[in-house]
Amino acid sequence: MSFTIVQLRTIKSRIKISDLYFKFRRGIHCCCSHSSTDDAESFFTSLLEKSTHTTHLNQIHNQVYIHGLHENGFIITKFINTSSNLREIDYARHVFDEFPDKYVHLWNAIIRGYSMHNMLDKVIQVYSTMHRASVSPDAFTFPHVLKACGGLQSIGYGRVVHAQIFRHGFEKDVFLQNGLLSFYITCEENSCARIIFDGLRSKDVVSWTLMISACAQNGHPIEASRIFRDMRRLHVKPDWIALVSVIKAYSDMEDLNQGRCLHGLVIKTGHEFELDLRISLTSLYAKCGYVTAAKSLFDETEVEDVILWNSMISGFAKNGHATEAIELFFEMISRNIQPDSVTIQSSVSASAQLGSLDRAKWMGNFVSNSTFRRDVIVQTALIDMYAKCGSLDSACEIFNRIEDKDVVIWSAMIMGYGLHGRGREAIRLFKEMKNCGTRPNDVTFLGLITACSHSGLVEEGWEIFLCMKDYGIEPHQKHYAGVVDLLGRAGYLEKAYSFVNTMPVEPGGSVWGALLSACKKHRSVQLGEYAAEKLFNLDPLNIGYYVQLSNIYASSRMWDGVAKVRVLMKSKGLNKDFGYSMIEINGKMEAFRMGDRCHPRSDEIYKKLEWLEIMLLECGFIPDTESALHDLDKEEKEMTLCNHSERVAIAYGLISTSRGTTLRITKNLRACVNCHLATKLISKFVDREIVVRDANRFHHFKDGVCSCGDYW
Repeated sequence: MSFTIVQLRTIKSRIKISDLYFKFRRGIHCCCSHSSTDDAESFFTSLLEKSTHTTHLNQIHNQVYIHGLHENGFIITKFINTSSNLREIDYARHVFDEFPDKYVHLWNAIIRGYSMHNMLDKVIQVYSTMHRASVSPDAFTFPHVLKACGGLQSIGYGRVVHAQIFRHGFEKDVFLQNGLLSFYITCEENSCARIIFDGLRSKDVVSWTLMISACAQNGHPIEASRIFRDMRRLHVKPDWIALVSVIKAYSDMEDLNQGRCLHGLVIKTGHEFELDLRISLTSLYAKCGYVTAAKSLFDETEVEDVILWNSMISGFAKNGHATEAIELFFEMISRNIQPDSVTIQSSVSASAQLGSLDRAKWMGNFVSNSTFRRDVIVQTALIDMYAKCGSLDSACEIFNRIEDKDVVIWSAMIMGYGLHGRGREAIRLFKEMKNCGTRPNDVTFLGLITACSHSGLVEEGWEIFLCMKDYGIEPHQKHYAGVVDLLGRAGYLEKAYSFVNTMPVEPGGSVWGALLSACKKHRSVQLGEYAAEKLFNLDPLNIGYYVQLSNIYASSRMWDGVAKVRVLMKSKGLNKDFGYSMIEINGKMEAFRMGDRCHPRSDEIYKKLEWLEIMLLECGFIPDTESALHDLDKEEKEMTLCNHSERVAIAYGLISTSRGTTLRITKNLRACVNCHLATKLISKFVDREIVVRDANRFHHFKDGVCSCGDYW
């Protein structure tokens, strides 16, 4: 005779039930014939602890009735608890309702059952019924009720419970006070939580941890770190939860030194292998730019936890290591670790930094075939990615596909237009946004001002800045910097300077930086020196400001000024960043520097460069030698200019792709006047579209014309 697996399991279950039943019968006979009530309670308690099935509950319940123990409060309380543990909460409620004279322990048992199963509204209902029945709660009642109030965000009812805790004399019970702390923190009533915390005479580790976590999670990292220092001063040993919260606080403050000290404490207290702590430390190091230490921790943690991977991927992306971020994302999906929306956002952001349209398209296809294709935040990141990778058409396609657009979506598309110098389209979209009833935010206005600045729409940009107050939006430093750029780029240097002097807030680095850039563009030495002096005081180690001033001197042939800046840079240990250009060929990014001859195809590249120079001269091109910011003779300047990194990249692109293929180049610096002029002509006689993304914006060169209208 053979049995199916289901039959065997059924027989096995029945044997267990039968065995329990016979033990039950023998035990009942013994305890009820020869023993006291205490023995019966002990026996039923033991039996309930061994119950694993509803059938066991039925048998025990029947015998409780048969032997007249159905009004034994101790046994019925145990029965309710066991029923709740076995997920038979309705059975527990039925037994509770049958009990004639309910006392506090029975009420606690059913309240606990509902709380355990997250039936928070039932907890409140039963507690209210208990109160109306004039049964006084005890210290075991309130924790579950407070949990329910917090989960339901019922601040009013929670305050009533708070008053009842005092009324029943539990104001010094640390466990209940911690429950109140947790309730107020959950309801985001941090001021009330702080009053309770400060009033606690005897704080335990839970009290400290709750308060530290509340501050860290609600954007008060400095206060969180201060409370932690107080905790340490009173010799309270932190648990790993407290350490996680403090690490988050130091991470938000980007305080690497304190974070490293805390890492030492983690090791000292023996928590170094706690997963949440390793994730927090990885995130701390990554966010503070210490990616080597973050990667070391990541590699040591052999756990396929998506939060850990997110910490490392976002850390790479935020610190300019876009390639490493993408490689880690590929490794993650190859190991079948399911990404979440944070993973996708960080990976899309990294793709945007790379500027590779092929990589962007791959990422877009991945999202389209995933569960995140309708995620609004991911869709916003995709719009930004396509815009930064040079494909406004793809960004518009994503934008138009979204039916319910919020202000973030509209702002992302407006920022995309701004990046490409499409000011008219940005303003049109802004009007469409208002017609749809969407209220703009500060990012919307920043995108609009940027778009107008890159398009030479000075009057329109100024009007947009002024109308911010109509929406109750206070301008930030970036808005003021955008207006300075708008005026300065158009040549209104005096107006820009006057605007800076009349700002209602102290001008920051971005504002003076915009003025300095305008001075470089229009060769205003005196105002440029003034702006540079302000910037040197604000950020003395920013190499970019010194280079800008040096370029102002060089464009005005003030070589003594150039030498003076170089001496100043040397005294501060600053070295100029090398300019480079990257070009995407068959999905691979190739990087070149000025005069770069390290490439395997170097001979072919420079042969093509020579051909380009001949063609440019035949077209009447005259090199703008003012773009060579060195004290060289005319011939040396012309040779230097034709070897600029973007020209080398263009030459490589022409020998590596078929006719008609669009060349996509990314520069880390602003395009110089000479290369801009040359690239316009090259696009015409090679009959190619050349898309260049420089440090400020995009340039689309086609048929001898640039999309910026020679305004950048």
